[in-house]
Amino acid sequence: MHLTELNLVDLLAAFRSPDPTPGGGSASALAGAVGASLLAMVAGLPKSRAATEEDVERLAAAASRCADASARLAALVDRDAEAYDMVVSAFRKPKGTDGEKAARQQAIQEAMTVATGTPLAVMRACGDAIEQAAVVAAFGNRNAASDLQVGLELLGAGLRGARSNVDINVGSLKDATYAEHAGREAERLTTEATTEIAAARAALERS
Repeated sequence: MHLTELNLVDLLAAFRSPDPTPGGGSASALAGAVGASLLAMVAGLPKSRAATEEDVERLAAAASRCADASARLAALVDRDAEAYDMVVSAFRKPKGTDGEKAARQQAIQEAMTVATGTPLAVMRACGDAIEQAAVVAAFGNRNAASDLQVGLELLGAGLRGARSNVDINVGSLKDATYAEHAGREAERLTTEATTEIAAARAALERS
């Protein structure tokens, strides 16, 4: 059964179990999914402060994009666990002969590449939702300001958690080109998200 098909009690039990997965990567994706859903909810509330038809359309677009980001992040909850299971499986491969050692190393590198790309996808999805936050803060229902703030905090936590996984995993990659690309993209996504979060908070203070 997929993690996202569990009820909340069973999901929390899975997180506190001694099994290798789910772990921090899945938790980061889950935090981002909830955060993006909160932003979508606020953007879709009636009695918004959108004064023009253009503002109404911007708010509706923000709601749609946040809902899309939430769906992607929900899928990444399971995908991250699957990626780490690949890593564990690769490390458990036999290494008695030179051929087995070579096959094991190849499997490890392939698994680590997937395990690096998955948290990058979490960062991208969190960033896509965070990018909508300033619009939601400016035009969304003022009574839901705290929901927006919580959503931002969860998205920020999801992005930072995923960033930590990227940083750890690139250290195990032998493909220096991909490792550099992944590290550079993670840094860019972090910088952009920090700017967008600050803009959303400023918009909230003005509202």
